[in-house]
Amino acid sequence: MNRDEILKKPSMPIAGPSYPKGPYRFVNREYMIIVYESDPEAVRHAVPEPLEPEEGNLVFYEWIKMPDSSGFGDYTESGIVIPCRYQGEPINFTAQMYLDDDPPIAAGREIWGFPKKWAHPKMEVVEDTLTGTLDYAGQRVATGTMAYKHESLARTPEKTIQALGKTQCNLKLIPGPDGEPAICQLIAYNLTEVSVKGSWTGDARLHLIPHVNAPVADLPVRKVVGGRHFVADLTLPYGRVLYDYLA
Repeated sequence: MNRDEILKKPSMPIAGPSYPKGPYRFVNREYMIIVYESDPEAVRHAVPEPLEPEEGNLVFYEWIKMPDSSGFGDYTESGIVIPCRYQGEPINFTAQMYLDDDPPIAAGREIWGFPKKWAHPKMEVVEDTLTGTLDYAGQRVATGTMAYKHESLARTPEKTIQALGKTQCNLKLIPGPDGEPAICQLIAYNLTEVSVKGSWTGDARLHLIPHVNAPVADLPVRKVVGGRHFVADLTLPYGRVLYDYLA
């Protein structure tokens, strides 16, 4: 292979790239988000400077089912998002993510700095209950439940579109061959081409179990605010550097 051939490859390994070039389209992407209040010190510890946690110490615990993802296939994801501000702008910081598919793990970490780890999340409807679970290393670490489609927001999809269009942010940390940080940045991105197919709210509960390698319980549940459930098509574009710690 010559230089031009190498540079045309979208990702490693060269013999069989882990993921294609973006942007990436998601069809029928289904979310269950349980909003809860947590401990202020724990929230502050999980949020990297110069981001500032929003007032209220809110945390979003998410399950996302992605049955049709260009380049990535069919997978499910679970994790923690914390509402923050950056220079006064509302922004969501992704603190932890766990999923069951290698291509989006590789792409997510290498391109946007998503904090993705391999695990076994599951989201399904069981009788009258929308249910999410997360297992890591053979242990249950999270269980979430929500009343299934009790209150529809179909008449006001703008709220869901606005929430999905909010700026998202990840901490991208990649070491160089000497083991020292080669890239240390806050990466921002905004989802595009959002089409909401259904949106609901309802009562919810969340149980988090301490685990050393999946520390979701480090942000303890003090009070559950409620649940959100929606289905949408959307596009994940490339991101941009919001803040460079090595500059």
